[in-house]
Amino acid sequence: MLRSYFMVLASAVMALPAHAQPAPPAPQPGVTEIFKCKGADGHWTYTNDRREAEKQKCEVVTRQINVAPLPPQRPASPAQKSARSPADFPKETPAERASARERQREILEKELANEQTALAKAQQDLAAQEAVRNGDERNYSRVEERLQPYKDSVDTHQKNIEALRRELNNLYR
Repeated sequence: MLRSYFMVLASAVMALPAHAQPAPPAPQPGVTEIFKCKGADGHWTYTNDRREAEKQKCEVVTRQINVAPLPPQRPASPAQKSARSPADFPKETPAERASARERQREILEKELANEQTALAKAQQDLAAQEAVRNGDERNYSRVEERLQPYKDSVDTHQKNIEALRRELNNLYR
């Protein structure tokens, strides 16, 4: 009897793992883990394979939650569209749209006038600097270097004026 009891106890002990440690938590779906492992040669390697990491006793470096975008939605039928938007949903009337365009036109015209004034001032500054000749500028490249910021300013204002005119032309298309 004692012998059979000993055999049952021995078989139960043999069934236990050699070093009973709690199993690491199973990875959750949608989570990516990156492990940092030191190889036998001393070099560090990175892996996302959990089984390989467990063999080499690696440490977790990052744990990311993967997010997938929503699948594209099918276009709604007219019946669904009317069901989704309430009848009292604010809508823009043609008069409101016209007044908004008028405000936008006024703003663009003000900006255009400001840019034209700034262009005239920049051209005056450039002309004034072209008339000045410093004694240390015997080389013409130094004169060009001194005038370049003024030329750039004139060029910038001219480009802004062109863009504002294009915007005004496109306003009523």
